[in-house]
Amino acid sequence: MIRTAVRQRSKIHSRKGLTDHIQPGVRILFVGINPGLRSAALGHHFAGHSNRFWKLLYESKLVSEPLTYQADWRLPDWGLGLTNIIQRPSAGIDELRPSEYAIGQKRLVATVQRYRPQIVALLGVTIYRMLFPVTRGQRVDLGLQPAQLADAPVFVLPNPSGRNAHYSYNAMLGAFQALCKEADSL
Repeated sequence: MIRTAVRQRSKIHSRKGLTDHIQPGVRILFVGINPGLRSAALGHHFAGHSNRFWKLLYESKLVSEPLTYQADWRLPDWGLGLTNIIQRPSAGIDELRPSEYAIGQKRLVATVQRYRPQIVALLGVTIYRMLFPVTRGQRVDLGLQPAQLADAPVFVLPNPSGRNAHYSYNAMLGAFQALCKEADSL
């Protein structure tokens, strides 16, 4: 009976995106590609069983206490914000259409213009390549980038999804710590 309720809830949430958590004065705006199905079903960002986003936030000292996906709404307490380029949930990015990226890019630029974050932190090299196509085929290093988004500095982080086998946990943590240091220097 519980599984049936979760499946039904999943179907309801799987058609809509998640609420952005951003307030004026945001220091760092984290940008994901789109919600996964589990996140949509639960109504919270980065709710996947193997997603390391919340652990990385705490261990990098971007937040002062351990959080879980259920506390995603609390990020503005630390001057952090959270949004996605594409609002529609999916099982993977291979299901997303180019038109959704184009619409999402316009929405993201408007969001950055509205909230004026000190840093836009892209959660994955894929997002950077999508936003700045001139980099396709070129190596993109983690960290602060030469490009800006609506006059905001852009910082590339590894995608914290458990599916991301390109970076070890220690490499991810190092990137999140570098972001913390960069934000503290502003």
